[in-house]
Amino acid sequence: MKPNTIKVGIMSKEQYKKRTINIAKGLYKPTKNEPKIWFESMQSMAQVLSNQNQVLLQIIIDNNPQSLKELEALTGRAKPNLSRTLKTLERYGIVELNRVNNALVPKVKATHFTVEFGLDVA
Repeated sequence: MKPNTIKVGIMSKEQYKKRTINIAKGLYKPTKNEPKIWFESMQSMAQVLSNQNQVLLQIIIDNNPQSLKELEALTGRAKPNLSRTLKTLERYGIVELNRVNNALVPKVKATHFTVEFGLDVA
């Protein structure tokens, strides 16, 4: 699997709201190099990309499970816990969940991450 790098950004909720409004008003146009995924804080990013979730991603890459049931057996994690975690990872574009023959099949989309953040200096 070739590395797929996703650029993530850290921005407070207030800054993100202001940015979104400025985009909607046409006052700001995001560049193609800007992050597409935003976290509110380093802590929220750390929760999503926790060691436990990194292990989960590696298990998916190494074993290519064809269902959540198979992934449950590989990880020892309960299906509701896996489902919740995978949906969060999917929301951030890290994992893709496809329905195949009535089973959810997880695929890892991002294997590398670059983080961009700065202090708001007005």
